[in-house]
Amino acid sequence: MTLATSSAATARVPVRVHAMRVLARDIHLLELRRGDGVALPDAAPGAHIDVELPGGLVRQYSLLAGLSTAPGTQVIGVKRDPASRGGSRHLCGELRLNDTLHVSAPRNLFALAPQAPHSVLIAGGIGITPVWSMVRQLIAEGASWELHYAARSRADAALADELLQLPQVHCFFDDEHPGRSLDLAGIVERAAPEAHFYCCGPAPMLAAFEAATVGRSPTQVHVEHFAPRAPEPSTSTNAPCTIRLQRQNREVVLAPGQSVLAALRAQGIDAPSSCEQGICGACETPVLEGEVEHRDSILSSAERTANASMMICCSLPRGPLLVLDL
Repeated sequence: MTLATSSAATARVPVRVHAMRVLARDIHLLELRRGDGVALPDAAPGAHIDVELPGGLVRQYSLLAGLSTAPGTQVIGVKRDPASRGGSRHLCGELRLNDTLHVSAPRNLFALAPQAPHSVLIAGGIGITPVWSMVRQLIAEGASWELHYAARSRADAALADELLQLPQVHCFFDDEHPGRSLDLAGIVERAAPEAHFYCCGPAPMLAAFEAATVGRSPTQVHVEHFAPRAPEPSTSTNAPCTIRLQRQNREVVLAPGQSVLAALRAQGIDAPSSCEQGICGACETPVLEGEVEHRDSILSSAERTANASMMICCSLPRGPLLVLDL
């Protein structure tokens, strides 16, 4: 995982909405281009970008490969959420062709493992967006893979027509199987010991997937979150803590209940950030000393145990001193 080390990591450039179309019920595809003709960067499967919206909202959307013939174009898929706080409502209902948005460079927290013997891809609803690019890459490599794609109905399944032409794809539509859900435990149980697993979808699916893969090696289980996990009970002491910034030779006192990011900002210290919910990875910072209560939705259990980095927007120190590589 690449750590962000400066605000340049989250700098955003203006892009123009070049094309819009409907992929499935309440799911819109947006093609984005720079107005100055400079090509937007390519990205590996699983990458996402931050999109800045009116009112200062920032949301993360996965990039889809191969859905535009124009070079230098980035494509995202957006599902309109009835409970939207403004993000999907704006992109799916208020945005117009040639409108301007601001986007970040791609970041990838959900990359394909190189040369995996077999890849088991699992997607739910709009979670197909990063998985679509994985499918294209695995086909291009001649790799061994399978996809299990769940949606409420065929009308809600983006890209289903294209995917169902592939023998490795298995679709599960809720309305065709009343009272049942995708058998994640069975999918995991049937897979070979060396298989890598990837899952992106709604929170209940992710929870079921993590439960089903608990016996697998953490290095072979990959999850993409676009909403924070339910917080676990805090174990921090809630006492004041000193944050030492090693490279700046500076100390900041963290007040009880204050995030590390907020403490740095209060002292005028520049630190990268984006979602401020622990799901985008923009604020990941190396930890040199001190124990951390990890409250993000990105790091694996092994990475949390290693304690080599933290998301300073949401995770907390567990002791009186935390030394960061800043």
